[in-house]
Amino acid sequence: MEALVAHGPAILFYVFAALAVVSALGVVTLRNPMYGAICLLMTFLSVAVLFLLRQAEFLAMVQIFVYGGGIMVLFLFVIMLINLHRLPDIKMFAGQSPVVAVFAVVLIGFFGYVFLHAQLGTVAAHAAGAPAGQSLGNPQDVAMSLYRDNLLPFEIASLFLLVAMIGAVVLGRRQ
Repeated sequence: MEALVAHGPAILFYVFAALAVVSALGVVTLRNPMYGAICLLMTFLSVAVLFLLRQAEFLAMVQIFVYGGGIMVLFLFVIMLINLHRLPDIKMFAGQSPVVAVFAVVLIGFFGYVFLHAQLGTVAAHAAGAPAGQSLGNPQDVAMSLYRDNLLPFEIASLFLLVAMIGAVVLGRRQ
């Protein structure tokens, strides 16, 4: 029983990581858009639990509210607006199975390499953290990382979102 308590967070991590991967695969492989949306919601919630396991409560709540709430409502509106009975049957991968298989093997190899060498990156990240003896709260860490260290990519992403929003308004306008 003591071993279960000692390894509880690790067991939870592996369970929710596997659930996130399986539900993400469901998003891209299921033909019914409604089932895909449910799998996407399950992926979002599993990632939120993974954030909680890493003591990133702020990011977990943002994951639930922004992605689990806002983005899923948007997806459900799109699914309701399209006529699912008039969609043509599309053959999955349309004769590109060998290319998809090679791409999948390359991605699995890349993620395996990153996973095996992630331990070195986490040690370096902890060494470059807060000043000696001082620990910032989770929202403060996120804000400092976004607005001090990564300001230019953050602003570029906001410009992309603005252009996408303007494009959606123009395309959605009725003639």
